[in-house]
Amino acid sequence: MISLSIANNVAEVVLDAPHKLNSLDEHALADLAQAYDDAAAAASRGEVRALLLRGEGRAFCAGRDIQNVTPESDDAEAYLAGLVQPLLKKMSAFPVPTFTAAQGACLGVGLGLLLATDVVYVAENAKFGSPFAKLGATLDSGGHWYFTERLGMHRTLDLIYTAELISGAEAVARGMFSRAMPADDLLPSTREIVSNVASGATGAFNASKELVAHIRDQRLGLWDAMAEENAEQARLCKSDDYAEGFRAFQEKRAPVFNGVAAH
Repeated sequence: MISLSIANNVAEVVLDAPHKLNSLDEHALADLAQAYDDAAAAASRGEVRALLLRGEGRAFCAGRDIQNVTPESDDAEAYLAGLVQPLLKKMSAFPVPTFTAAQGACLGVGLGLLLATDVVYVAENAKFGSPFAKLGATLDSGGHWYFTERLGMHRTLDLIYTAELISGAEAVARGMFSRAMPADDLLPSTREIVSNVASGATGAFNASKELVAHIRDQRLGLWDAMAEENAEQARLCKSDDYAEGFRAFQEKRAPVFNGVAAH
């Protein structure tokens, strides 16, 4: 149910099980991890400079596939800590900019896939929340942290207790994701943006990706973050892309970046 295609420096990873709303079992998680490994290998060869993750059908990903789960013998920790969390870390560390186009249900591990992506564009009719109250389960895949960060304690627990869902438009208005678009425009608009990013200064983008992750995970203050920016800029100024960008500006033409950063 997972496919990977590469064209024009863009890797496109697709969740392709629309009949079950792209819900993920253990095998699908392993296949998704392999797709990211294959795309990362292509990125190391300079063949991939941006990645797009999407889901087929009316939902992005409805979460874990529990159709064949026996609750009495279920090892939820093995699924979450042993499979989901390592996958999300792999996705978050992907070596070029990553994007997701998300429509319909984005729940459980489906939400986690979004949290592990650099930039998330959502359909206005996308759905987010914690519909697990009727299962006797709780929000997972980083959902508690993210909802509390973005929505605050009261709104987070309100969504968990009531199992109500919020729309893509509301999620963007609350600062959860980057942009909300009409569902019909989501994929073509996202593909156009990803294509443009794939021809950009990949090394500089990766520097910003790492800086943002440090600010988030290490809770950097202004001056510590500025010091990291200074160091990254000093490293980038030795790159071909840096030289090309300045030359193009001075010569009043569009830059042509090779996407290779200085080391």
